[in-house]
Amino acid sequence: MQVTSFEELGLRPELLRAVAEAGYTTPTPIQAQAIPVILAGRDVMGGAQTGTGKTAGFALPILHKLAQYANTSPSPARHPVRALILTPTRELAVQVEESVRTYGKHTNLRSTVVYGGVDIKQQLPIVRGGVEILVATPGRLLDHIEQKSVYLGQVEIFVLDEADRMLDMGFIPDIRRIMGFLPPAKERQNLLFSATFSNEIKKLADALLNEPQLIEVAKRNTAAETVAQSAYKVAADAKRALLAHLVRTQNLNQVLCFVRTKHGASRLARQLEKEGLITDAIHGDKSQQTRMEALAAFKEGKLQVLVATDVAARGLDIDDLPLVINYELPYVPEDYIHRIGRTGRAGASGLAMSFVAPDEQKLLDEIEKLLKKKVPIATAEGFDPVVSGTRRSDAAASRERTHAARAPRSESGTRAPRSGSGTRAPRSEPAARAPGTEPGTRAPSESASRRHEERERAYALNPDQPRIVRPDAPATPSPLARAHPVGAGRHQQPVPALLMKRPAKEPEKV
Repeated sequence: MQVTSFEELGLRPELLRAVAEAGYTTPTPIQAQAIPVILAGRDVMGGAQTGTGKTAGFALPILHKLAQYANTSPSPARHPVRALILTPTRELAVQVEESVRTYGKHTNLRSTVVYGGVDIKQQLPIVRGGVEILVATPGRLLDHIEQKSVYLGQVEIFVLDEADRMLDMGFIPDIRRIMGFLPPAKERQNLLFSATFSNEIKKLADALLNEPQLIEVAKRNTAAETVAQSAYKVAADAKRALLAHLVRTQNLNQVLCFVRTKHGASRLARQLEKEGLITDAIHGDKSQQTRMEALAAFKEGKLQVLVATDVAARGLDIDDLPLVINYELPYVPEDYIHRIGRTGRAGASGLAMSFVAPDEQKLLDEIEKLLKKKVPIATAEGFDPVVSGTRRSDAAASRERTHAARAPRSESGTRAPRSGSGTRAPRSEPAARAPGTEPGTRAPSESASRRHEERERAYALNPDQPRIVRPDAPATPSPLARAHPVGAGRHQQPVPALLMKRPAKEPEKV
């Protein structure tokens, strides 16, 4: 039976009121399927495309089940942590907790979010004051556990959101440590949600879930059909020009641009600022306050371009985000799905563009293999994807004209002399070969010989310099050999210290 309203899901009136005030009337497929199963107390392994409402799919039933414990007592003992939600990134943690507060504003349930990047002292009073629903990133939660500011022994519902991203970011050992502080798996309800699945995620689900019900509302590892995808074949050094060209010619605003590295994000943002575009960047090296301010400005439409690393690929929920640009393709194909999932959310249409340099073609092939379809190739005026992928600039045209003006080489292989003030002197005949040199070799110049002698003297003054015997050395010892005698008339040539490896020290005994 198709669910057409939240009332049909059997949620509490205060939750239905909050949902209606948020402007939602019809549940998404993942919500319609997951909410009844969670309300029934079963473990769930949920998979859906990003932007389909997974957060409400578990937040609403959690609020419904915990509403019986709501109270206004100031005592922390009356507000133990009953639901724990783990997320991989700070941005996603903030978004999830905001959703919990939005849907639970007419209840007396307490919730808060803890994450790294800010002083833990600011979070301690709130956590110690007692909350029923705790949203956290793994690392900061472990910090609170060590500070003994949070007790997880009464957790009834454990949620692992974006489990595949947890795996990619190396959080699985931390998650297993956290699970050791929870009640046994059979004594709590476990929910695992992810946009994509892999064999590693299945193994994690086997250890975490008890006879879970698998809920998938779309094919695995597929992008939303509401997102129109395209790719531009362009040289790496022309990507910035193409980005600025598209933003200006198409009057684009609120463009989310993904790069791979933190330094690359900062560099691109500075370069775009110099070209007159209102730009900012978010990545892991920036403080949480700075990242939140940049996101707020982007959501309000004050930024034309927001450059981000994959830290923003999850948890960035922007209403009607028009465009996502993959300035650099991700190394992991699944990350492409998460990136473009920032647009085309909740059934809205969106656009995703990718800039593909020649050395990124393999990455595009892997993405198309995952999508099981080709990404259409687009072109932009002034950018040739066939010849070089670069935009012809005045500087490039000038270089071509200069190259064309050069005189052709003669048959002997030498360039003809130029005319005018820049005339090059004709090449002289090759100098006579120095005595003792092999045919085809050039005699060392005076400056080279002088540098060699200076280097020899410097080596001779270094007592730590290791020396090797040169078998072709002359029998007559040189002045350096006499200064450092090491054998029967053999000259030991010193070796630069930077090219030598010193013997490893013996490990100290404990």
